[in-house]
Amino acid sequence: MLLHLPTSVPEAQEFMAQGAVPVGGATLVWATWQRDGFPERAMSLRNLPEANAIEREALGAAVVLNRIDDRVPEVLRRAAAGVGTGAVRRTATVGGNLVGSTLRCLLPAALVLGSRAITLEPDRTHETDLAEAVAKQHLLLGIRWREPLVSTYDKLPGEAGGPPPLVVAAAVHAADERRLLRVAVRDGHQVLGANAPFDGGTGAALHALRETDLAALHPEAWEAVRRQVTGLAGRLPGA
Repeated sequence: MLLHLPTSVPEAQEFMAQGAVPVGGATLVWATWQRDGFPERAMSLRNLPEANAIEREALGAAVVLNRIDDRVPEVLRRAAAGVGTGAVRRTATVGGNLVGSTLRCLLPAALVLGSRAITLEPDRTHETDLAEAVAKQHLLLGIRWREPLVSTYDKLPGEAGGPPPLVVAAAVHAADERRLLRVAVRDGHQVLGANAPFDGGTGAALHALRETDLAALHPEAWEAVRRQVTGLAGRLPGA
């Protein structure tokens, strides 16, 4: 297998046109390749500057999870810290987790930030809806968002060999003269998200969330949502 390491966007696009298979940290694809055979060409974005950003409102797809620190919002930092083992976090990348993984541990956190995906296409880079980019498995250069007022993340304990642990992510954003609450829940392999107006009162916000797709959550999940929303209310500026 020939591994390409482009250092510019045009170079990466050239390798895409040649049929190079994108690979992040290879934590998810290596076993499959060993079983089914290695591709002739692969491409890693680890030397591409655009894919290595770590900023308050941006994160590159080639960033390995253990590099994610307090330069990004709390919800994303805690989500990355909870992925796998230390060895996994030293090799797994943001793009691989969001697009290549069925667990998508970072996705709830990215969704509550209102993240947009920056994708690499053969003839351009393109900003698009993150959920669409994940569903269509686009080649991700990175994600961008608007910094929230406050954010939080909770991953409940899971059973070994059982379904993925329940994850609840939440963030409050300034929206004109009001505040907007975003909540995303990973329940099994499904990720559900919803928004609600939020003035700091949990009752009205939780009632509004029950009118969304989150209404299908089971009682344990709803209790986790309630705890996170209540905690955010106490951390808002002026609370």
